[in-house]
Amino acid sequence: MNQESKGMLIGFIGILIFSLTLPVSKIAVLSFDPYFIAFGRALLAGLVALAYLIYKQAPLPQKSDWIKFVIIALGVVFGFPIFTTVAMKEGSSSHGAVILGMMPLATTVIGVIRFKERPSIGFWLVSLLGAALVVVYALLKNAGGFTYIDGLLVAGGICACIGYVEGGELSRRMNPRAVISWALVVSLPINATIAFYLFELGYWGADTLAWTSFIYLSLFSMFLGFFFWYEGLAIGGIARVSQVQLIQPFCTLVAASILLGDYLTAMNMVFAFLVVSTVILSKRMLVERT
Repeated sequence: MNQESKGMLIGFIGILIFSLTLPVSKIAVLSFDPYFIAFGRALLAGLVALAYLIYKQAPLPQKSDWIKFVIIALGVVFGFPIFTTVAMKEGSSSHGAVILGMMPLATTVIGVIRFKERPSIGFWLVSLLGAALVVVYALLKNAGGFTYIDGLLVAGGICACIGYVEGGELSRRMNPRAVISWALVVSLPINATIAFYLFELGYWGADTLAWTSFIYLSLFSMFLGFFFWYEGLAIGGIARVSQVQLIQPFCTLVAASILLGDYLTAMNMVFAFLVVSTVILSKRMLVERT
């Protein structure tokens, strides 16, 4: 097996883990405040990450890298969990799967801007087409309106993509497992303070399913999933391995059907397919580095 194939296989495991995030969040918000879930899951993941770094005797990152960890934390430790968990309080995980189907394309666009690449006109046209598809889908689903839930999902997706780009680039020259671990540790004081403030004694009485969902979001969606995702990006290359993310909307739709009983509607599947198609087209367009 060559490096690209190995990287895609490892990245695929990470995507499978991430694809359960929205349905599991939908289960968790039935018992916990969404803000507690966002900060509490980061707290638990941060404690495990700290233990991991100590166990591995990981060296301190270079001074110039600390700002990168802050950016990663703002994206995948704070931004994405907060926006998407709040959205799942009232929104549908199947609906969210289609909206977040733009994430691979958004990751590419952010990478273009971040690393000063020169995309072709075709790339930008396809990007606009993908964005238009998501807007049309949201309007059709919401009787002609773009709701605040859609806004939360879009904001969360952009935050995640920023974290993916910075983390994937940083994972090329340091242990990918350490990348997400340091991002979680950097944010640990904030998460610990806010989670403690938001915790309610009544949460101890939540059922097993609720706590299992919370633990999954903490240890898998926020921690172990990035082990596979960042390592896959580092081994197989960001451009190649990021294509694996194309299957995430479909995996989420299937997971929502199994875990929540959501119907696999024709509209959801068609728009997921169309959005993914624009991402595939965008990757065929010329992108040159300056």
